[in-house]
Amino acid sequence: METKYGFTKMSASAFSAWLGGLRLSRTILPIQQHHTYLPSYVHFTGDNHFERQKAMKDHHIRSNGWKDIGQHFTIFPDGSILTGRSLEIAPACIFGQNANAICLEHFGNFDAGADQMIRQQQESIIAVTAALCRRFNLQPSTTSIVYHHWFDLGTGLRNNGTRNNKSCPGTTFFGGNKVLDCQHNFLPLLQAALQDSPIADHSSAVEGFVAVTATALRVRTAPSTQSAMAAGQTSVQHGAVLRVYEKRDGWLKISKSTAHWVAAPYTVPVFPAVVRAEKLRVRSGPDFAIVDNRYKGELVFVFGREGNWCRIDLDGRWVHASYLDMLPVTSMD
Repeated sequence: METKYGFTKMSASAFSAWLGGLRLSRTILPIQQHHTYLPSYVHFTGDNHFERQKAMKDHHIRSNGWKDIGQHFTIFPDGSILTGRSLEIAPACIFGQNANAICLEHFGNFDAGADQMIRQQQESIIAVTAALCRRFNLQPSTTSIVYHHWFDLGTGLRNNGTRNNKSCPGTTFFGGNKVLDCQHNFLPLLQAALQDSPIADHSSAVEGFVAVTATALRVRTAPSTQSAMAAGQTSVQHGAVLRVYEKRDGWLKISKSTAHWVAAPYTVPVFPAVVRAEKLRVRSGPDFAIVDNRYKGELVFVFGREGNWCRIDLDGRWVHASYLDMLPVTSMD
């Protein structure tokens, strides 16, 4: 591995080992797939990974007004992976859909008539996505793996590419950018990569979930304000959903295997639920305008309830409770 400009470059095999040793508080649900479009293959010389990543970061900060590079990882044509923004911070990649997500940018333009993805990059994309699925216990599906093309550019509404959508990750990305293309081409490759290491289910060890209400919440090594900050663990950002494994004197243990604690007063309990409708409309308030869709089998977190309506984020998105199946977890009251 090599580090420059604050980014680390590694191979797919090194990525898996690096990810296994990573401590992350934020709960991850979808993995976003993107292509850079610009830069494309013509801008890659074989040894300018860091320069291209830095140029993307500079563009995202200066032109887009973001605080950092938008993506968590970039996968280059030779299969190399470069780190981007902190995994504790949601990406800036799909409007309205970044909470609980990880963003992968694939270097190149994979629209028809542009770059033809080479084998090393294809293999690395599958390997990295599989490693993320294993690390965050995600079963491959079109709710855990999402393409930018499936979301309306202006509203973030998931419409599966029917209007006002980017082509990203490209019209030729693993055979196409439609939901059926993902189901028929991408997911089988991902499932094959996961055959020898099935995804574990650690849900029985979780006592509950909370969302962070502070701007940035410190992670400590013991349930006390006098204890040290957890080494190598950045503060958890506003809105992040955390798993809780133990409660003690107003503190929450957020790691099963490591003594990582956060102060409970800077969080609110949330409750996991699975969408049972084929397509569930998400509204800006009970009986208000439609702002998004959720699909059957998708996991959401319930932040509050008013009558028959459930709020599923801190920003005020609501769904009808009758289309959710609540998952059993220990009460956080």
